Amino acid sequence: MGDSAVQQGVRAGPAVTSLGITPAEARSALAAFRTSCPSLVRRADKSGLTRATDWQPACAVATTWPDADPIGFFSRYFEAATVGEGRAFVTGYYEPEIKGSRSRRSGYEVPIYGRPTDLVEVDLGLFADDLQGRRIRGQVRDGKLIRYPDRAAITTGAIDGKAPVIAWAADPVEFFFLQVQGSGLLELPDGGIMRIGYDTQNGRDYVGIGALMRDRGLIQPGQSSMQGIMAALRAMPDGGTAIMNENRSFVFFRELFGPGPLGALGLPVTGRMTVAADPAFTPLGAPVFLALDRVEASGLWIAQDTGGAIKGANRFDTFWGAGEDARRIAGGMSGRGNAWLLLPKGTVARLNGGALNDGGVTAPRR
Repeated sequence: MGDSAVQQGVRAGPAVTSLGITPAEARSALAAFRTSCPSLVRRADKSGLTRATDWQPACAVATTWPDADPIGFFSRYFEAATVGEGRAFVTGYYEPEIKGSRSRRSGYEVPIYGRPTDLVEVDLGLFADDLQGRRIRGQVRDGKLIRYPDRAAITTGAIDGKAPVIAWAADPVEFFFLQVQGSGLLELPDGGIMRIGYDTQNGRDYVGIGALMRDRGLIQPGQSSMQGIMAALRAMPDGGTAIMNENRSFVFFRELFGPGPLGALGLPVTGRMTVAADPAFTPLGAPVFLALDRVEASGLWIAQDTGGAIKGANRFDTFWGAGEDARRIAGGMSGRGNAWLLLPKGTVARLNGGALNDGGVTAPRR
């Protein structure tokens, strides 16, 4: 299948003007794209689709383009492209709000760890050109790099004294899902709010416990939303601890100040506009158009984030912001359909040696 967008193949999609982009979503997307531009024109694109210079014409005018004609901006500077087969699978994430405390007290017993002092991150690209963009994490013992403790070990004290505790959560299940989301808000006992965001993780692979629980018959098809999974975990004799430990990945946080939450570009992400994508298949900062069987997630988005479970071509995770509506939509989001990347004009022909490689894809209807 190929490990990057270039290896999977890129075809011309429908005309941007035929996608059905609304003025409102184009206006929001233009604002988000402006935020991404400084990164687009200086970062290497791991997908191999674009060069930093490809984005300069659009970024040069994005800040001054009139908000009255946002669709004109995207139709003037971009073309739709299909990566591989173009069939998309889309989930959702949000910024959780959970009960937390800056200090340990009765009812707040779940430690929220910052970056451990003994966690070592290795950029493999420094050692081999074909490993560019890949990192491993571990700890050094007896002069050797070994794997860092997994979730089960960490939650039973394996890193006590090796990582700062930046806050304490009230509910282990709520905190588990905050880790899955990658950032969140802590509602403090005094009524204040503390925002925390992803700093790093322990180097273990992410395991989605929802699929695992379905395979074991622990939840029924109608319980597969995040809310259904949480209820099933709490009903277990151990409060779901054993199942949660099957996801060996463990996220470490830092306190965030100012606008947030922050995505993989180090920039604030926007509800109903930011999507997480696999950077091997989607240039981070690029616009993405989704035509799905879930109307609320269909439309124009900007790829500004990544996620441990977001792997492969046309795999996206839509961000919905904070609050109960965001939690409800994100927790039940599972959409399928088609995805088109909006790339700088001329990209598809360049990648195909001058030919458009038109796949005959028709414009979506929604």
